Amino acid sequence: MRKNKLTIATISGSLRKNSYNQKLIEAIKAESKEDWNMSSIEIGTLPLFNEDLETNGDPEEVKKFKESLKGVDGILLVTPEYNSGIPGGLKNALDWGSRPAKLSAFAGMPVAVAGATPGGIGTALAQSQLRQVLVAMNANVMSSPKVLVGEVHKKIDAESGQIVDPRTVQHLQSFIGAFTQYVEMYKSETE
Repeated sequence: MRKNKLTIATISGSLRKNSYNQKLIEAIKAESKEDWNMSSIEIGTLPLFNEDLETNGDPEEVKKFKESLKGVDGILLVTPEYNSGIPGGLKNALDWGSRPAKLSAFAGMPVAVAGATPGGIGTALAQSQLRQVLVAMNANVMSSPKVLVGEVHKKIDAESGQIVDPRTVQHLQSFIGAFTQYVEMYKSETE
């Protein structure tokens, strides 16, 4: 067990309560409990990004969102793939979090990306787009290992909601270890 656990914020790109991606977050949480304290950040109540709303300062929900990202060691984005791309709600949250550019909540932050889908390619297209957006936001995006859980409905127990595919669980453990090292590298550089 680690002496000091890392604080990792998670954001699900799916707004659905019992989504596969929420179940993936829960699986990562269970596997990382020795190393991470995880908090989930809700994005479903954020207004659509509009510069006119910024004129008098951020709306209250946006303030809460940005505040929840302060003081974390890293961010884990877990996304489904809609029409071969990033879900609108997730892109909206990233747009709010990146404003203003000099105060972006994501700039310099270690970020990992994961995703699950019933489809065969495991959110590869959405993750590619998401990585491109994160790089433009000056986030420090971990390049690998990637978590692309395809055919997730075959890997989750319907009763418990837990991932039961041993290869997927093993891959999640490798991912957690890699992101832990990645975050610690950035922490040591800033301390």
